[in-house]
Amino acid sequence: MVGYSMKLEGEKYARALGRDLPISRKHAIMVCRAIRGMKLDDAMKYLEDVIAKRRPVPFVRFTTSVGHKRGMGPGRYPVKAAKYILKVLENAEANAEYKGLDTDSMVIRHIAAHKGRTVKKYMPRAYGRATPWFKEHVHIEVILEEVEEE
Repeated sequence: MVGYSMKLEGEKYARALGRDLPISRKHAIMVCRAIRGMKLDDAMKYLEDVIAKRRPVPFVRFTTSVGHKRGMGPGRYPVKAAKYILKVLENAEANAEYKGLDTDSMVIRHIAAHKGRTVKKYMPRAYGRATPWFKEHVHIEVILEEVEEE
């Protein structure tokens, strides 16, 4: 049984979960922070712009050696993380359509990146040494809410 970190009450929610995604956890956290609270259409357009390197993602936490982008400060183009998070958003949209919700009025109420498993490998080196070669994975959870347009 998979659990979410937010409890749902009511019928106007749709959710999706991406498990063991092979992306950077730091990039995933920053992308999730950038699109939290956006309308679903705006968030998907934003991620497509990040993949095309037209709009950067602001980095507010992991800023060591991160260059500044025009008009915002430290930022990057995490293309791989944006692709996987876009797939999770598309799954959440499909779940909303299946439940009969209006996808044009959906808002990202909750999105979070959690640490997944770490695949530990070692590369043999000279003189009997070894270099660790770890591969981290990330879990992404998305909860969409249907809001009434005013």
